[in-house]
Amino acid sequence: MKFGSSLCILNVGGRRFSFSTELMKRLPLSRLSKLHRCGSESELLELCDDYDLDRNEFFFDRHSEAFSFIMLYLQHGKLRFVPHMCELSFYNEMLYWGLESADLQPCCQRRLDDRLSDCFVHFFPEEEPRGPEEPRSRWLERVRLTFEEPTSSLAAQILASVSVLFVVISMVMLCASTLPDWKTAETLDQHRIIETVCISWFTAECIFRFLVSRDKCEFVRRPLNIIDLLAITPYYVSVTVTSLTGENSQLQRAGVTLRVLRIMRIFWVIKLARHFLGLQTLGLTLRRCYREMMMLLVFICVAMAIFSALAQLLEHGLDLEAGNQDYASIPAACWWVIISMTTVGYGDMYPVTVAGRVLGGLCVVSGIVLLALPITFIYHSFVQCYHELKVRSARCTHSLSTEFIN
Repeated sequence: MKFGSSLCILNVGGRRFSFSTELMKRLPLSRLSKLHRCGSESELLELCDDYDLDRNEFFFDRHSEAFSFIMLYLQHGKLRFVPHMCELSFYNEMLYWGLESADLQPCCQRRLDDRLSDCFVHFFPEEEPRGPEEPRSRWLERVRLTFEEPTSSLAAQILASVSVLFVVISMVMLCASTLPDWKTAETLDQHRIIETVCISWFTAECIFRFLVSRDKCEFVRRPLNIIDLLAITPYYVSVTVTSLTGENSQLQRAGVTLRVLRIMRIFWVIKLARHFLGLQTLGLTLRRCYREMMMLLVFICVAMAIFSALAQLLEHGLDLEAGNQDYASIPAACWWVIISMTTVGYGDMYPVTVAGRVLGGLCVVSGIVLLALPITFIYHSFVQCYHELKVRSARCTHSLSTEFIN
Protein backbone atom coordinates (compact mmCIF):
# COMPACT_ATOMS: atom_id res chain seq x y z
CA MET A 1 0.00 0.00 0.00
CA LYS A 2 1.51 3.33 -1.02
CA PHE A 3 0.67 6.08 1.45
CA GLY A 4 -0.29 9.44 0.10
CA SER A 5 2.16 11.34 2.34
CA SER A 6 4.91 10.72 4.84
CA LEU A 7 2.45 11.22 7.73
CA CYS A 8 -0.19 8.65 8.53
CA ILE A 9 -3.22 9.31 10.77
CA LEU A 10 -4.95 6.58 12.78
CA ASN A 11 -8.48 7.37 13.90
CA VAL A 12 -9.21 4.99 16.77
CA GLY A 13 -12.65 5.40 18.26
CA GLY A 14 -12.78 9.07 17.20
CA ARG A 15 -9.35 9.89 18.61
CA ARG A 16 -6.59 10.70 16.09
CA PHE A 17 -2.98 9.50 16.33
CA SER A 18 -0.27 10.63 13.90
CA PHE A 19 2.65 8.46 12.82
CA SER A 20 5.29 8.60 10.13
CA THR A 21 5.22 5.82 7.54
CA GLU A 22 8.68 4.64 8.57
CA LEU A 23 7.56 4.37 12.18
CA MET A 24 4.47 2.43 11.08
CA LYS A 25 6.68 -0.21 9.47
CA ARG A 26 8.74 -0.67 12.65
CA LEU A 27 5.85 -0.84 15.11
CA PRO A 28 5.58 -4.21 16.90
CA LEU A 29 1.82 -4.12 16.31
CA SER A 30 1.22 -6.63 13.55
CA ARG A 31 -2.01 -5.02 12.37
CA LEU A 32 -0.39 -1.62 11.77
CA SER A 33 2.84 -2.97 10.27
CA LYS A 34 0.78 -4.79 7.65
CA LEU A 35 -0.94 -1.63 6.41
CA HIS A 36 1.91 -0.55 4.13
CA ARG A 37 2.01 -4.01 2.53
CA CYS A 38 -1.61 -3.99 1.41
CA GLY A 39 -1.94 -4.19 -2.35
CA SER A 40 -5.69 -3.79 -2.78
CA GLU A 41 -8.71 -2.21 -1.15
CA SER A 42 -10.02 -5.57 0.06
CA GLU A 43 -6.76 -6.32 1.86
CA LEU A 44 -6.80 -2.88 3.45
CA LEU A 45 -10.38 -3.25 4.70
CA GLU A 46 -9.40 -6.52 6.37
CA LEU A 47 -7.08 -4.54 8.63
CA CYS A 48 -9.11 -1.37 9.24
CA ASP A 49 -12.79 -0.42 9.20
CA ASP A 50 -12.48 2.47 6.73
CA TYR A 51 -9.86 4.77 5.19
CA ASP A 52 -9.44 8.12 3.44
CA LEU A 53 -6.51 8.17 1.02
CA ASP A 54 -6.81 11.91 0.41
CA ARG A 55 -6.05 12.65 4.06
CA ASN A 56 -4.09 9.41 4.54
CA GLU A 57 -6.34 8.55 7.47
CA PHE A 58 -7.34 5.07 8.63
CA PHE A 59 -10.35 4.42 10.84
CA PHE A 60 -10.58 1.74 13.55
CA ASP A 61 -13.75 1.19 15.55
CA ARG A 62 -11.87 0.23 18.73
CA HIS A 63 -11.39 1.48 22.29
CA SER A 64 -9.39 4.72 22.04
CA GLU A 65 -8.19 4.80 25.65
CA ALA A 66 -6.91 1.24 25.41
CA PHE A 67 -5.02 2.15 22.25
CA SER A 68 -3.46 5.15 24.00
CA PHE A 69 -2.16 2.82 26.75
CA ILE A 70 -0.75 0.56 24.04
CA MET A 71 1.02 3.59 22.55
CA LEU A 72 2.51 4.35 25.97
CA TYR A 73 3.79 0.78 26.00
CA LEU A 74 5.52 1.36 22.65
CA GLN A 75 7.15 4.51 24.02
CA HIS A 76 8.18 3.36 27.50
CA GLY A 77 8.18 -0.45 27.23
CA LYS A 78 5.65 -1.08 30.04
CA LEU A 79 2.09 -2.22 29.41
CA ARG A 80 -0.54 -2.09 32.13
CA PHE A 81 -4.32 -2.32 32.24
CA VAL A 82 -6.49 0.73 31.73
CA PRO A 83 -8.02 1.75 35.09
CA HIS A 84 -11.72 0.95 35.47
CA MET A 85 -11.65 -1.22 32.33
CA CYS A 86 -12.38 -4.96 32.30
CA GLU A 87 -9.21 -7.02 31.99
CA LEU A 88 -10.79 -9.27 29.38
CA SER A 89 -11.85 -6.30 27.26
CA PHE A 90 -8.37 -4.83 27.35
CA TYR A 91 -6.88 -8.25 26.51
CA ASN A 92 -9.24 -8.41 23.54
CA GLU A 93 -7.89 -5.04 22.39
CA MET A 94 -4.35 -6.34 22.77
CA LEU A 95 -5.09 -9.37 20.61
CA TYR A 96 -6.68 -7.13 17.98
CA TRP A 97 -3.56 -4.97 17.65
CA GLY A 98 -1.21 -7.95 17.74
CA LEU A 99 0.02 -8.12 21.35
CA GLU A 100 0.11 -11.09 23.69
CA SER A 101 -0.37 -11.50 27.43
CA ALA A 102 3.42 -11.83 27.80
CA ASP A 103 3.72 -8.11 26.95
CA LEU A 104 1.89 -7.19 30.15
CA GLN A 105 3.67 -6.36 33.38
CA PRO A 106 3.86 -9.31 35.83
CA CYS A 107 1.25 -7.84 38.17
CA CYS A 108 -1.20 -7.38 35.29
CA GLN A 109 -0.42 -10.86 33.98
CA ARG A 110 -1.48 -12.32 37.31
CA ARG A 111 -4.70 -10.30 37.22
CA LEU A 112 -5.43 -11.57 33.72
CA ASP A 113 -4.70 -15.19 34.66
CA ASP A 114 -6.99 -14.96 37.67
CA ARG A 115 -9.72 -13.38 35.56
CA LEU A 116 -9.41 -16.09 32.89
CA SER A 117 -9.47 -18.81 35.56
CA ASP A 118 -12.58 -17.36 37.19
CA CYS A 119 -14.51 -16.93 33.95
CA PHE A 120 -13.04 -19.87 32.00
CA VAL A 121 -12.65 -17.59 29.00
CA HIS A 122 -10.57 -18.35 25.94
CA PHE A 123 -10.28 -16.21 22.87
CA PHE A 124 -10.81 -18.28 19.77
CA PRO A 125 -9.32 -17.33 16.42
CA GLU A 126 -11.91 -15.81 14.17
CA GLU A 127 -12.88 -17.95 11.24
CA GLU A 128 -12.20 -16.46 7.87
CA PRO A 129 -15.38 -15.65 5.99
CA ARG A 130 -16.03 -17.98 3.12
CA GLY A 131 -17.61 -17.14 -0.13
CA PRO A 132 -20.57 -18.96 -1.61
CA GLU A 133 -19.77 -22.64 -1.89
CA GLU A 134 -20.60 -24.91 -4.76
CA PRO A 135 -23.02 -27.79 -4.15
CA ARG A 136 -20.18 -30.30 -4.40
CA SER A 137 -18.03 -28.38 -1.89
CA ARG A 138 -20.99 -28.10 0.47
CA TRP A 139 -21.55 -31.85 0.21
CA LEU A 140 -17.88 -32.60 0.94
CA GLU A 141 -17.98 -30.28 3.96
CA ARG A 142 -21.01 -32.09 5.36
CA VAL A 143 -19.33 -35.46 4.83
CA ARG A 144 -16.17 -34.17 6.50
CA LEU A 145 -18.12 -32.95 9.52
CA THR A 146 -19.90 -36.29 9.71
CA PHE A 147 -16.55 -38.04 10.14
CA GLU A 148 -14.74 -35.37 12.20
CA GLU A 149 -17.48 -34.01 14.50
CA PRO A 150 -19.47 -36.75 16.30
CA THR A 151 -22.04 -34.20 17.55
CA SER A 152 -22.65 -32.54 14.19
CA SER A 153 -25.61 -34.70 13.09
CA LEU A 154 -27.48 -37.91 13.74
CA ALA A 155 -25.47 -39.71 11.06
CA ALA A 156 -22.24 -38.55 12.73
CA GLN A 157 -23.43 -39.88 16.09
CA ILE A 158 -24.29 -43.25 14.55
CA LEU A 159 -20.94 -43.39 12.76
CA ALA A 160 -19.10 -42.49 15.98
CA SER A 161 -21.01 -45.17 17.91
CA VAL A 162 -20.08 -47.81 15.34
CA SER A 163 -16.43 -46.72 15.44
CA VAL A 164 -16.38 -46.90 19.24
CA LEU A 165 -17.97 -50.36 19.06
CA PHE A 166 -15.21 -51.58 16.75
CA VAL A 167 -12.57 -50.12 19.07
CA VAL A 168 -14.07 -51.91 22.08
CA ILE A 169 -14.32 -55.20 20.19
CA SER A 170 -10.72 -54.95 19.01
CA MET A 171 -9.51 -54.19 22.54
CA VAL A 172 -11.45 -57.13 24.01
CA MET A 173 -10.06 -59.47 21.37
CA LEU A 174 -6.52 -58.22 21.92
CA CYS A 175 -6.77 -58.87 25.66
CA ALA A 176 -8.49 -62.24 25.19
CA SER A 177 -5.86 -63.42 22.71
CA THR A 178 -3.29 -63.49 25.53
CA LEU A 179 -5.34 -65.96 27.62
CA PRO A 180 -4.11 -69.60 27.53
CA ASP A 181 -7.60 -70.94 26.71
CA TRP A 182 -7.78 -68.72 23.60
CA LYS A 183 -4.66 -70.10 21.96
CA THR A 184 -6.29 -73.06 20.26
CA ALA A 185 -6.32 -73.28 16.46
CA GLU A 186 -10.09 -72.72 16.19
CA THR A 187 -10.05 -69.72 18.50
CA LEU A 188 -7.09 -68.19 16.69
CA ASP A 189 -8.94 -68.43 13.36
CA GLN A 190 -11.98 -66.69 14.83
CA HIS A 191 -9.73 -64.03 16.29
CA ARG A 192 -8.11 -63.39 12.92
CA ILE A 193 -11.49 -62.97 11.27
CA ILE A 194 -12.71 -60.44 13.84
CA GLU A 195 -9.38 -58.64 13.73
CA THR A 196 -9.55 -58.39 9.94
CA VAL A 197 -13.07 -56.95 10.08
CA CYS A 198 -12.03 -54.32 12.64
CA ILE A 199 -8.92 -53.34 10.68
CA SER A 200 -10.96 -53.09 7.48
CA TRP A 201 -13.34 -50.66 9.18
CA PHE A 202 -10.50 -48.54 10.60
CA THR A 203 -8.70 -48.47 7.25
CA ALA A 204 -11.82 -47.49 5.30
CA GLU A 205 -12.63 -44.78 7.86
CA CYS A 206 -9.10 -43.36 7.74
CA ILE A 207 -8.95 -43.36 3.92
CA PHE A 208 -12.38 -41.75 3.59
CA ARG A 209 -11.51 -39.03 6.11
CA PHE A 210 -8.30 -38.36 4.21
CA LEU A 211 -10.14 -38.02 0.91
CA VAL A 212 -12.71 -35.50 2.20
CA SER A 213 -10.24 -33.45 4.31
CA ARG A 214 -9.63 -29.81 3.36
CA ASP A 215 -5.84 -29.88 3.67
CA LYS A 216 -4.15 -33.25 3.08
CA CYS A 217 -0.83 -32.14 4.63
CA GLU A 218 -2.58 -30.80 7.73
CA PHE A 219 -4.52 -34.06 7.99
CA VAL A 220 -1.30 -36.10 8.05
CA ARG A 221 0.25 -33.87 10.74
CA ARG A 222 -2.62 -34.14 13.22
CA PRO A 223 -1.76 -36.24 16.31
CA LEU A 224 -4.97 -38.30 16.25
CA ASN A 225 -4.44 -39.19 12.60
CA ILE A 226 -0.86 -40.22 13.33
CA ILE A 227 -2.18 -42.45 16.10
CA ASP A 228 -4.68 -43.98 13.66
CA LEU A 229 -1.82 -44.74 11.29
CA LEU A 230 0.26 -46.29 14.10
CA ALA A 231 -2.70 -48.47 15.07
CA ILE A 232 -3.41 -49.70 11.53
CA THR A 233 0.09 -50.14 10.08
CA PRO A 234 1.28 -52.97 12.42
CA TYR A 235 -1.49 -55.25 11.17
CA TYR A 236 -0.46 -54.94 7.53
CA VAL A 237 3.21 -55.24 8.44
CA SER A 238 2.56 -58.37 10.49
CA VAL A 239 0.47 -59.90 7.70
CA THR A 240 3.25 -59.16 5.19
CA VAL A 241 5.97 -60.60 7.45
CA THR A 242 3.85 -63.67 8.18
CA SER A 243 3.21 -64.32 4.50
CA LEU A 244 6.94 -64.00 3.74
CA THR A 245 8.40 -65.96 6.67
CA GLY A 246 5.52 -68.26 7.66
CA GLU A 247 3.95 -68.80 11.09
CA ASN A 248 6.46 -71.56 12.01
CA SER A 249 9.50 -69.84 10.59
CA GLN A 250 12.87 -70.42 12.21
CA LEU A 251 13.59 -66.72 12.00
CA GLN A 252 13.14 -65.92 15.68
CA ARG A 253 13.73 -62.24 15.12
CA ALA A 254 10.73 -62.12 12.81
CA GLY A 255 8.64 -63.81 15.54
CA VAL A 256 9.67 -61.18 18.09
CA THR A 257 8.91 -58.45 15.56
CA LEU A 258 5.43 -59.86 15.02
CA ARG A 259 4.71 -59.93 18.74
CA VAL A 260 5.87 -56.33 19.12
CA LEU A 261 3.77 -55.19 16.17
CA ARG A 262 0.69 -56.99 17.43
CA ILE A 263 0.92 -55.45 20.87
CA MET A 264 1.10 -52.01 19.21
CA ARG A 265 -2.58 -52.45 18.43
CA ILE A 266 -3.16 -51.11 21.94
CA PHE A 267 -2.99 -47.69 20.26
CA TRP A 268 -6.53 -48.37 19.08
CA VAL A 269 -7.82 -47.33 22.49
CA ILE A 270 -6.49 -43.80 21.86
CA LYS A 271 -8.90 -43.58 18.93
CA LEU A 272 -11.59 -43.06 21.56
CA ALA A 273 -10.21 -39.54 22.01
CA ARG A 274 -11.88 -38.65 18.71
CA HIS A 275 -15.30 -39.32 20.23
CA PHE A 276 -14.94 -38.48 23.93
CA LEU A 277 -14.49 -34.96 25.25
CA GLY A 278 -12.66 -36.11 28.36
CA LEU A 279 -9.77 -37.72 26.45
CA GLN A 280 -9.52 -34.67 24.19
CA THR A 281 -9.31 -32.50 27.30
CA LEU A 282 -6.54 -34.69 28.69
CA GLY A 283 -4.51 -34.45 25.47
CA LEU A 284 -4.99 -30.69 25.19
CA THR A 285 -4.02 -30.22 28.85
CA LEU A 286 -0.82 -32.22 28.43
CA ARG A 287 0.08 -30.22 25.35
CA ARG A 288 -0.47 -26.87 27.08
CA CYS A 289 1.15 -27.88 30.38
CA TYR A 290 4.30 -29.44 28.99
CA ARG A 291 6.38 -26.82 30.86
CA GLU A 292 4.72 -27.74 34.15
CA MET A 293 5.19 -31.44 33.36
CA MET A 294 8.87 -30.88 32.64
CA MET A 295 9.17 -28.88 35.87
CA LEU A 296 7.59 -31.78 37.77
CA LEU A 297 10.00 -34.21 36.11
CA VAL A 298 12.97 -32.01 37.06
CA PHE A 299 11.77 -31.84 40.67
CA ILE A 300 11.54 -35.63 40.85
CA CYS A 301 14.93 -36.18 39.21
CA VAL A 302 16.72 -33.75 41.52
CA ALA A 303 15.11 -35.22 44.63
CA MET A 304 15.80 -38.76 43.40
CA ALA A 305 19.48 -37.99 42.88
CA ILE A 306 19.85 -36.50 46.38
CA PHE A 307 17.85 -39.06 48.36
CA SER A 308 19.21 -42.10 46.49
CA ALA A 309 22.80 -41.05 47.16
CA LEU A 310 22.06 -40.46 50.86
CA ALA A 311 20.11 -43.72 51.17
CA GLN A 312 22.94 -45.74 49.60
CA LEU A 313 25.40 -44.12 51.99
CA LEU A 314 23.34 -44.60 55.16
CA GLU A 315 22.11 -48.12 54.43
CA HIS A 316 25.13 -49.67 52.73
CA GLY A 317 28.04 -47.29 52.28
CA LEU A 318 28.89 -46.92 55.98
CA ASP A 319 29.13 -50.70 56.52
CA LEU A 320 29.96 -52.55 53.31
CA GLU A 321 29.90 -56.02 54.87
CA ALA A 322 26.79 -55.92 57.06
CA GLY A 323 24.96 -53.15 55.20
CA ASN A 324 21.56 -53.46 53.55
CA GLN A 325 22.21 -55.17 50.23
CA ASP A 326 19.06 -53.71 48.70
CA TYR A 327 20.85 -50.36 48.68
CA ALA A 328 24.13 -51.67 47.27
CA SER A 329 24.14 -49.05 44.50
CA ILE A 330 22.64 -45.64 43.84
CA PRO A 331 20.54 -46.87 40.84
CA ALA A 332 19.02 -49.53 43.11
CA ALA A 333 18.23 -46.87 45.71
CA CYS A 334 16.54 -44.73 43.03
CA TRP A 335 13.73 -47.29 42.82
CA TRP A 336 13.12 -46.95 46.55
CA VAL A 337 13.10 -43.14 46.26
CA ILE A 338 10.50 -43.20 43.46
CA ILE A 339 8.06 -45.50 45.27
CA SER A 340 8.57 -43.50 48.48
CA MET A 341 8.06 -40.05 46.94
CA THR A 342 4.89 -41.22 45.20
CA THR A 343 3.73 -42.85 48.51
CA VAL A 344 3.27 -46.22 46.80
CA GLY A 345 5.52 -48.26 49.07
CA TYR A 346 5.63 -51.75 47.58
CA GLY A 347 7.63 -53.02 50.55
CA ASP A 348 10.15 -54.89 48.42
CA MET A 349 12.96 -52.78 49.87
CA TYR A 350 13.02 -50.56 52.94
CA PRO A 351 15.61 -48.94 55.25
CA VAL A 352 16.57 -50.74 58.45
CA THR A 353 18.82 -48.18 60.14
CA VAL A 354 17.49 -45.29 62.19
CA ALA A 355 19.13 -42.72 59.94
CA GLY A 356 17.73 -44.46 56.88
CA ARG A 357 14.20 -44.41 58.29
CA VAL A 358 14.49 -40.72 59.12
CA LEU A 359 15.64 -40.15 55.54
CA GLY A 360 12.67 -42.19 54.30
CA GLY A 361 10.27 -39.96 56.21
CA LEU A 362 11.86 -36.86 54.74
CA CYS A 363 11.70 -38.45 51.29
CA VAL A 364 7.95 -39.13 51.62
CA VAL A 365 7.15 -35.63 52.90
CA SER A 366 9.25 -33.92 50.22
CA GLY A 367 7.63 -36.08 47.55
CA ILE A 368 4.17 -34.96 48.61
CA VAL A 369 5.22 -31.31 48.56
CA LEU A 370 7.09 -31.47 45.25
CA LEU A 371 4.30 -33.34 43.47
CA ALA A 372 1.68 -30.92 44.78
CA LEU A 373 3.42 -27.74 43.60
CA PRO A 374 2.68 -27.97 39.82
CA ILE A 375 -0.66 -29.74 40.27
CA THR A 376 -2.54 -26.45 40.76
CA PHE A 377 -1.43 -25.12 37.37
CA ILE A 378 -2.29 -28.40 35.66
CA TYR A 379 -5.72 -28.48 37.34
CA HIS A 380 -6.63 -24.96 36.21
CA SER A 381 -5.44 -25.73 32.70
CA PHE A 382 -7.55 -28.90 32.65
CA VAL A 383 -10.69 -27.01 33.70
CA GLN A 384 -10.07 -24.30 31.09
CA CYS A 385 -9.39 -26.84 28.33
CA TYR A 386 -12.54 -28.76 29.20
CA HIS A 387 -14.67 -25.63 29.07
CA GLU A 388 -13.02 -24.52 25.84
CA LEU A 389 -13.73 -27.83 24.12
CA LYS A 390 -17.32 -27.73 25.36
CA VAL A 391 -17.76 -24.24 23.91
CA ARG A 392 -16.29 -25.32 20.58
CA SER A 393 -18.54 -28.36 20.45
CA ALA A 394 -21.58 -26.22 21.31
CA ARG A 395 -20.62 -23.70 18.61
CA CYS A 396 -20.33 -26.42 16.00
CA THR A 397 -23.67 -27.93 17.00
CA HIS A 398 -25.37 -24.53 17.02
CA SER A 399 -24.00 -23.53 13.60
CA LEU A 400 -25.04 -26.83 12.06
CA SER A 401 -28.50 -26.57 13.60
CA THR A 402 -28.90 -23.07 12.19
CA GLU A 403 -27.74 -24.26 8.77
CA PHE A 404 -30.21 -27.15 8.91
CA ILE A 405 -33.08 -24.82 9.83
CA ASN A 406 -32.19 -22.35 7.08
